[in-house]
Amino acid sequence: MTTGTPHRDPLPLLGRTALVTGASRRAGIGYAIARRLTAYGASVYLHHHVPHDAGQPWGADPEGPEALAAGLRPLAADGAVIAHGPADLTAPGAPAELVEAAAGALGGRLDILVANHALSGGDGTLDEIDADMLDAHWAVNTRSTVLLVQAYARRRAPGETGGRVVMTTSGQDLGNGMPGELAYALAKGALASVTRSLATALVRLGVTVNTVNPGPVDTGYATGEDHAFVASLFPGGRWGRPDDPARLVAWLATDEAAWITGQVIHSDGGFNR
Repeated sequence: MTTGTPHRDPLPLLGRTALVTGASRRAGIGYAIARRLTAYGASVYLHHHVPHDAGQPWGADPEGPEALAAGLRPLAADGAVIAHGPADLTAPGAPAELVEAAAGALGGRLDILVANHALSGGDGTLDEIDADMLDAHWAVNTRSTVLLVQAYARRRAPGETGGRVVMTTSGQDLGNGMPGELAYALAKGALASVTRSLATALVRLGVTVNTVNPGPVDTGYATGEDHAFVASLFPGGRWGRPDDPARLVAWLATDEAAWITGQVIHSDGGFNR
């Protein structure tokens, strides 16, 4: 039986709090997610690890973390908090510390966890990878995410509802996979595989758990012929933009998505692998 009149709240996350990991570059998916959550009314904590970005070809955001947080504040609802902080998630204790820091900055509560961070680089084919590469990707892309979820779940109070966990993966189970980035594909694939198990574990805590595969998103890492070739593989002829997966992640955080859990959702514009 349907009750009530269908409507859409312009601020569906008003009064809720969110931690978004890997939100350190204006051009990145994490920052786009943080913008969406802020625009929907949430208080948001942006996690960053600038040394990782600085070591990549695209480099760290030139304006720095505080400028990124400041860029969100004009979008924030009255009374909402925008905060940020660093964490090197390779350290075993770092995920729990980050959850505590975020909850503390946001008034003592954490409703939404978006695990968007990832280790890039230091990878290769089956012939090229070694134990150190595998361990590094596992520590950041898999272990730290599960430990973040654990720390988040331990903060849930009996009877709470509206909890949300969204993880990100990379479509490594589709098409021909990612044979040139085997350590990354393995670590991210583990998140896709564990999504339903985590959803089952957290359902009695009033939490949904879903994973989003954003497909290829133009965050500045590809140029020239490589950029044009990937664009040609999309039916629409363009790359994904950071706000494309961000819209899906933000919607999954709302009450409209309360009946969706344990799913790996592909937001890839029909990308032809």
